[in-house]
Amino acid sequence: MLILIAAAAENNALGKNNNLLWHLPNDFKHFKALTSGHYIIMGRKTFESFPKPLPNRTHIIITRQKNYTVPNDCIVVNSLEKAIEICPKNEDIYIIGGGEIYKQAIDLADKVELTRVHTEIDADTFFPEINTPKWKLVREAYHPKDEKHQYDFSFLTYLKK
Repeated sequence: MLILIAAAAENNALGKNNNLLWHLPNDFKHFKALTSGHYIIMGRKTFESFPKPLPNRTHIIITRQKNYTVPNDCIVVNSLEKAIEICPKNEDIYIIGGGEIYKQAIDLADKVELTRVHTEIDADTFFPEINTPKWKLVREAYHPKDEKHQYDFSFLTYLKK
């Protein structure tokens, strides 16, 4: 199953200057729980925003750069199609960003795991609109802001109709 996973504001803002716009520890835990043990596909800039590769995941990085070097346990490809092709069939594969990769993948995806951050915020990278006639919201869990979470947020799960 091809799954997009992201945290986006009400205006679909994802990030600015290759940085996240918020710090939500429970969203990080949710992301880790869902993606651990799976293939994760991302663009080069998303990969470079990590201090190091994420543990217990197979990283596939999409870039147009020739001779792009990454740690030995990461795979580099030049297209989303090639990234998907490399992944084992009948397994969950997560697309984790960035904005351009999400745009390319939204129509191919079977599922979207979206953390909707309940704010509007300035950004330079955005998640694509979820075309509601094509998607069904199957799970929603609201989390109010608290001392560790600057914004209210909801975990939303959409399945392609």
